[in-house]
Amino acid sequence: MIIQLGSGDLSYDPGFQADEAKASFFVDKNLTGFTILCKQLLQIIFCDACGKTMFSDVSAQKNGPSLLCSPASEEQGPTFERISLPYELYSDRYRVGQRSFSRQYAHIYAARLMQMRPLLAERAQQKWGSNVLIKKLCDLEPGEQCCIVGTLFKRMELQPSILKEISEEHNLLPQPARAKYISEADELILEDELQRIKLEGKFDKDKCVTGSVVAIYGAEKNDGKFTVEDFCMADLPLQTPRPALSSDRFVLLASGLGLGGHNADSMLGLQLLVDMVTGQLGDTGEQSGAATISRVLLAGNLLSQNTQDKDASTKAKYLTKKTQAGSVEAIRVLDELLLQLVASVPVDVMPGQYDPTNYTLPQQPLHPCMFPLSSAYNTLQLVSNPFEASIDGVRFLGTSGQNVCDIQRYSSMDSHLEILEETLQLRHLAPTAPDTLGCYPFYQKDPFLLEECPHVYFSGNAPTFESKLIKGPDGQEVLLVTIPEFSSTQTACLVNLRTLQCEPISFTAFSADKDEENEMNISH
Repeated sequence: MIIQLGSGDLSYDPGFQADEAKASFFVDKNLTGFTILCKQLLQIIFCDACGKTMFSDVSAQKNGPSLLCSPASEEQGPTFERISLPYELYSDRYRVGQRSFSRQYAHIYAARLMQMRPLLAERAQQKWGSNVLIKKLCDLEPGEQCCIVGTLFKRMELQPSILKEISEEHNLLPQPARAKYISEADELILEDELQRIKLEGKFDKDKCVTGSVVAIYGAEKNDGKFTVEDFCMADLPLQTPRPALSSDRFVLLASGLGLGGHNADSMLGLQLLVDMVTGQLGDTGEQSGAATISRVLLAGNLLSQNTQDKDASTKAKYLTKKTQAGSVEAIRVLDELLLQLVASVPVDVMPGQYDPTNYTLPQQPLHPCMFPLSSAYNTLQLVSNPFEASIDGVRFLGTSGQNVCDIQRYSSMDSHLEILEETLQLRHLAPTAPDTLGCYPFYQKDPFLLEECPHVYFSGNAPTFESKLIKGPDGQEVLLVTIPEFSSTQTACLVNLRTLQCEPISFTAFSADKDEENEMNISH
């Protein structure tokens, strides 16, 4: 059985030569995958939800010989063809050309406020009436009811500060890392281009984060503080209507592969995932279902944190002359896994926190020289983080998860799905950048502002899988997806482009010598 791309979708560099060892790798991998499948008595279970058409339904619709049927010696197995979907990349605004870090970060805050002010003024008039007074902070009069627009700044006592640590007069030891940096002593301040004012009243300060641009309704008191009576965010931008699709097509989302780590079971689950996508697992029903997976998106942290060597730059050169970076072997394994995928399906590869690219957002695409095997195929797309593209008319937007994790540390929100929805309401991918999340010092425009509402909005490297379909005030429909870290959860997810439904695929693996209760399974 073979799953192949449609004619004209796959090209291979004729100048690229693979030696016999590389060719035999795939034969060994296929045999190894099948041997593991038989030895461990693996079960593949795709659970249904809400009566919607899910990947399991598509797989079960095809009748044909199963793995338990006797092999037909003279008959050749069926060949399934993937349908190529229209694809357009919209990540140009996240590409940084000539880099200069000589500028101050005040410019990106000013650009953010300038871009958001007219949007929030319109939203304020919709919410509080067209006659509402919209004033700048310098024009406030005590006791006058009005609306002000500005950028939130959250003064946090527990927030780490390098200035505090190196201050001679304080002489403080660095505080230990915390899961949360919020406290009762935190204060909210609103800033515009000229000045700032403290906020009090009906405002959940623990949920707010620095960098959010909001509109606030209330009045200034005699003590110089602004009493908040209500507030509003920019809300969802306008959305291009999603095309009506006639058949089910799926995009597979995975993140946190964690190659180079110490978890051998994750490699088993990862190889099973690759075998499933390429049609090496299951009977003809599952194989025909695998052919409906039209694209694969890997959302960052392809390498494990264990591949990071923080002392490499400080060690003496003669001590490291004969050593090899921990990421070299992990990149080689990644290249071999990608080669199995790109020979069968288009793949988008995003960088993450532990991957070999720049640390600050937006992270630039991984360099193709690191993938000598898979980069020979035009089905491999090395993309930026954040990532934005249209797949068969369905607009995808997402990150590898750094923005969500940073908001989680500096707010009371714990759910990655809740944080995703909050950033969508704020109309900003990473409001905490550049305060607590590193980013490039953009000068004239903030590229993290949402100019168009996506149909699928995701973040990678989440602790668990979650999904939610939300609707906006102007008829927008957005599927929110948190992609779990594969190395710890053995879980990926599938998005149905026709219905905007999402389902997880979990490859839970345990050692063969453990108890029967620790059976391997693929649950959903």
